[in-house]
Amino acid sequence: MTDKKGMILNIQRMSTEDGPGIRTTVFFKGCPLLCPWCHNPESIRPMKEIEWIKVRCIGCRTCIETCKRNALEMTEEGIKIHRDKCTVCLSCVEACPGLALEVKGIEWGVLELYQELIKDKAYFQKQGGVTLSGGEVLLQADFVKELLILLNQNGIHTAIDTCGFISRKAIDKVYEETDLFLYDVKIMDEKKHEEIIGQKNTLILDNLKYIADKIKEDKNKAIWIRTPVIPGSTDSIDNIKAIAVFLKENMEEQLERWELCAFNNLCEDKYMRLDRVWEYKGEKQIEKEHMETLRKAAVEAGLSEEKVFCTGTTRL
Repeated sequence: MTDKKGMILNIQRMSTEDGPGIRTTVFFKGCPLLCPWCHNPESIRPMKEIEWIKVRCIGCRTCIETCKRNALEMTEEGIKIHRDKCTVCLSCVEACPGLALEVKGIEWGVLELYQELIKDKAYFQKQGGVTLSGGEVLLQADFVKELLILLNQNGIHTAIDTCGFISRKAIDKVYEETDLFLYDVKIMDEKKHEEIIGQKNTLILDNLKYIADKIKEDKNKAIWIRTPVIPGSTDSIDNIKAIAVFLKENMEEQLERWELCAFNNLCEDKYMRLDRVWEYKGEKQIEKEHMETLRKAAVEAGLSEEKVFCTGTTRL
């Protein structure tokens, strides 16, 4: 075992939406895509970041007095972080009496993280386990491989949640130790994918076919597809049907589950804390009826009804 370090955003226990059973989900920091709807914007950049939480601030200015870089300023709206000056030394975080400044991203050692996760084994039971998510977890494939080995040695079910825009080498590093792949397929039109997300989808689809082909020869592994249903971006019937046709043609047998994940509109505060713009401000949740229409479209395209699910909170 090496002393590799992983940049971890968060450890979420009692998760029921990141694979089968009750799970502990580890969110890794750093992502190669720029999905404008991302509900974890703090996971995009691969380095530590500081955010200011307004409701905790008592206005004492201790953080301003502590910062040697003059990176903090008190404004009418509250504390302003001048990120071009901030070196993320964390002196302000440590000094804040109200815990209003918080660091996003903590380095963990492989063994250290494993020892934290093994505490949860008692409630995993037969179906649950550990899901490694992001950001994009496979940007840290060497660290992840060593962690997966330890988890597997102790009989813990493992899942990798990936956007697919990663190297084939990264997939090979973790494949043997991964029981379930949760794989995002967002937009089938290549031009629209690049326009909205910042990258073409060719590598994503090629990697999906690569994993599906490997699983075809390995009945001990499974793959779930997840599609975020985003207003004006991914929620058209044409897009869902195109994804369904691709899945049917390339991995119908290997596909265990396809989740249509309803748009999450509860993350605006996360963007504000990081001084970023939330492009979906004011956007309502997807209507339940529309989600069901998309599910039916997927089935009409040829996929088994038992494999297509709608998840997430919807608007009645």
